[in-house]
Amino acid sequence: MALLIDIRASDWMEDGALRDLVAPLLPGVTIHCGPPDRKLTDVRMLATIQMQPGMVTQLPNLELVQKLGAGVETMLFDANLPVNVRIARLEPSEQAAEIAQYCLAEVLAALRDIRGYYADQTAKHWLSRPPRRAGKTKISVLGLGHIGRHVAALLALNGFQVSGWSRTQKSIDNVHCYCGDDGLDQALTAADFVIAVLPSTPQTRGMMAANRFTKMKPGAVFINVGRGDLVVDQDLLLALKSHLGGATLDVFHTEPLPANHPFWETQNLWITPHVSGWSLGDGLLDVAENYKRLIAGKPLLREIDRAKGY
Repeated sequence: MALLIDIRASDWMEDGALRDLVAPLLPGVTIHCGPPDRKLTDVRMLATIQMQPGMVTQLPNLELVQKLGAGVETMLFDANLPVNVRIARLEPSEQAAEIAQYCLAEVLAALRDIRGYYADQTAKHWLSRPPRRAGKTKISVLGLGHIGRHVAALLALNGFQVSGWSRTQKSIDNVHCYCGDDGLDQALTAADFVIAVLPSTPQTRGMMAANRFTKMKPGAVFINVGRGDLVVDQDLLLALKSHLGGATLDVFHTEPLPANHPFWETQNLWITPHVSGWSLGDGLLDVAENYKRLIAGKPLLREIDRAKGY
């Protein structure tokens, strides 16, 4: 019985580096690395960030795909993944904290007009502007799962007026929680910043379209650290031209973002290459634990209901 680690994201972490971190947690377990060049009949669990074409045919005894992160849409919608193969995701606290810090940094950069001062420096302009105050700034966090809760809590801790939205009612200290369609409208219309931390599901894909962007107030800023397919790109571009104050996107429909995409040329839109959350941290413990539970026939940590998509 063995584990296969296949990441294929050398700009993030090499397969061997992750194996070296996991191996001490699974003494005596065979850990294969990289894309298999033959059938690996001993592999029961695959740890990856994305399913690759032809992968399943090389792993005839695969029982579990462990996503090295939260979003599992590439596994859920892989037509080649047998229905009996289970899927689990991670909820690393360190990564959630990093995403929350990223969101806070973007909000503070906008409140203090940091990018404006960078432009002033280039033009050799000495021009001061009063900062906007946290206590008078309203922020709505869309998605109150593991990561969204971290984002909302950090913003509230820093004195912002924070609201959150989810499909079902949630309760978070110092955060006003909305739910349902009516609650989404309220969250959008009230906010100076809207931060999306939503997964990719049939219900969320294309959710942020023209009908939602028009509900955001003039000058409001949109930040997306969830999934790129939440957004209808053309509708966001039109909203940025008409009334939104700006947008920061860390996730996109296609990654890397194609060189000819209009986002690159949009003045009040800022792009980062899917880096808001970087570290697995304590998630490595869950990778090892789920391998042990799989072999022992015990319930898995954070197993996905493939029918529901979460």
